[in-house]
Amino acid sequence: MRRLKIDFRSVSGTKESTLKLKYWLRLAIAKTLDEENFPYPARVSVTFCGNSYIHELNKTYRNVDRPTDVLSFPLYDNGEFDEEECKNGAVLGDIVLSLERAKEQAKEFGHSFLHEAVFLTIHSTLHLLGYDHERGPEDEEIQCQKQRDIIGRMKI
Repeated sequence: MRRLKIDFRSVSGTKESTLKLKYWLRLAIAKTLDEENFPYPARVSVTFCGNSYIHELNKTYRNVDRPTDVLSFPLYDNGEFDEEECKNGAVLGDIVLSLERAKEQAKEFGHSFLHEAVFLTIHSTLHLLGYDHERGPEDEEIQCQKQRDIIGRMKI
């Protein structure tokens, strides 16, 4: 079994961080790491927030003045992991998930909140591993296909 440590926290008065949600997000991260054959024990931080909190982060770090659904803050560039540094555990980075936006999008897309939160977590975990859909349409298609494949095998 994969060694995986996830530090969950909530900010901005977020109350939706249930055990069921944490269970599924942990599974999503573990499944993504397994699918990508990530060879090291891993640690990830997941922060639950609302739209106003993620809006400020989006504005500060991406210069985009609006809320978004999820932000990733990888600690390694382009998925280049130092083997010596990671053999005892790789700190991959931070995932910041707007539960408010995830609920809105779930309604828009016609699926459950849990499905949307898991999908966004897979998306963000791929970013932590070096995927970047903003590099161009080819990279975007690769990342999107991986997201669809992983969530499709999860049976939410």
